[in-house]
Amino acid sequence: MFGTILAVPQPGQTDGAIDLDGFFGLPQSLAPLLAPYSAGDLLFVHATGSPDPTLSHFSAQYYMESATPNMGHSGVNTGWIGRHLSAVSPLGSGLFRGVGWSPMVALGLVGSGGVLSIEDPSDFVFPGDASTESLRRQLYLDMYQETVEPLKGAAASSLPTVDLLASVDFANYSPGNGASYPAGSFGEQLAYTAAAIKADIGLEVAHIDTQSWDHHADMGPLSGILATKLDDLALGLEAFWKDLGSDLDRVTLVVMTEFGRRVEENDSGGTDHGNGGCMFVMGGHVAGGQVITQWPGLDPASLGNGNVPVTIDYRDVLAEILEERLGNPSAQDVFLGYQPTTQGVIA
Repeated sequence: MFGTILAVPQPGQTDGAIDLDGFFGLPQSLAPLLAPYSAGDLLFVHATGSPDPTLSHFSAQYYMESATPNMGHSGVNTGWIGRHLSAVSPLGSGLFRGVGWSPMVALGLVGSGGVLSIEDPSDFVFPGDASTESLRRQLYLDMYQETVEPLKGAAASSLPTVDLLASVDFANYSPGNGASYPAGSFGEQLAYTAAAIKADIGLEVAHIDTQSWDHHADMGPLSGILATKLDDLALGLEAFWKDLGSDLDRVTLVVMTEFGRRVEENDSGGTDHGNGGCMFVMGGHVAGGQVITQWPGLDPASLGNGNVPVTIDYRDVLAEILEERLGNPSAQDVFLGYQPTTQGVIA
């Protein structure tokens, strides 16, 4: 029914799946995740995602980051992370509460002060000759002193933020516990995040956008495009888990996507846009070593137009993390009135 090009063999067979719980398994490309899973620091949430039926990447990302599924393009211009940060007191000075390691701030982060978009924190400096830096800093502050908010406040906080980030040697960061991040932007951004966490400079949320996942062909589980991407993802997450060591106790990492894929492969050895997908939750106090799901099955009658249906709303997972791990007083407010159901992701 579903073809054989993309099928992962049963555990025990050549290149077979890695058994997790007697029912679910990992493809070999995700093998590095078995260590944090077995240690109880990683769980999977399956048949999850946004209840909005759109299969447009652009619309789905907007609905997921603004937390407005099934509301159309409602005009909400803040994100769920930004709303969370605005509802709780900062952990530190408030200068560097959230970061997106990218050229632009992701919608999910919009709505709070102390949020930055930075491609390389080593380059986040006050430019120019050191001999005139003191004078130029004062001129910069004077120039914006008489302007209006929010420009005035942003200008006043920019130099202290530059100095705060300069206190961390991102360029020469050395991972701990024998961890080795994979080459490329994903591994690099995880290393930036780990360095900021260990430096304890007040960072509360880091956003990493891993791109180039929109494949519709050559998605073989062993050597195809998807296998390569999954391998990079798994190696990065395993390195982050190792690197943090005892600091993992105060960190919760979530991997999520805007929608899943169809069950049946297409004629190009790939899959097309679907609905239900899978979330990863890793960190301290996570109820790890399990797959949380309301599994619908893969019988055609159980699928929604050939897709795994969403049986667990992604907001349920995030709301539990916000309230139990990040001290948010009301995830219902963050998610604009949505009444979340606890799924048991936090131990």
